[in-house]
Amino acid sequence: MPLDFTAIDFETANSSPASACSVGLVRVRDGEVVATAGWLIQPPAGHDEFQEWNVRIHGIRPEDVCSAATWSEQFDRLCDFAGADVLVAHNAGFDLNVLRRASEATGEVCPPYRSLCSLQVARKTYQLDSYRLPVAAAAAGFAEFSHHDALADARACAQIVIDSAWRAGAADVDALADALGLRVTTPAAAVPERAVA
Repeated sequence: MPLDFTAIDFETANSSPASACSVGLVRVRDGEVVATAGWLIQPPAGHDEFQEWNVRIHGIRPEDVCSAATWSEQFDRLCDFAGADVLVAHNAGFDLNVLRRASEATGEVCPPYRSLCSLQVARKTYQLDSYRLPVAAAAAGFAEFSHHDALADARACAQIVIDSAWRAGAADVDALADALGLRVTTPAAAVPERAVA
């Protein structure tokens, strides 16, 4: 199997993992970036307050998303881009949690995506003082990008995995995880909760 995956990065409006306000997606086929996409999102109702701390980090303000698609309106587009790929993210637990929680908040059924964390990959591949995304991406040959821009972050994350796979001689994501003593995570089967009348 070739080195195929989709890197993903979310920015959030506040501390709620359901408050996705931006997404970046990078499709990798056979170790090469073949497609990218990124867009703003209106966070789900009840999770749509923009906290100053988050705004300072990513620069996205409420007025920036007022004409953006809602989570439900853009959900199929996101899933279509990712397809059946393993999702790769820097601190994957955070981004996969955003995907699940925003879907729960809007009643969407989130596909059971497998995932690999590029933060864990970087820790096993490089000897660095910090494994923050800009530092790890620079070690992978991807420096000087706009950190906290979701698409730029997803592109940096993709480069870490591409470079690490090359260094490890790994042909695909599963082989990379095996070579580094990591695992590609698979979510437990989820049963949708039904409202009780």
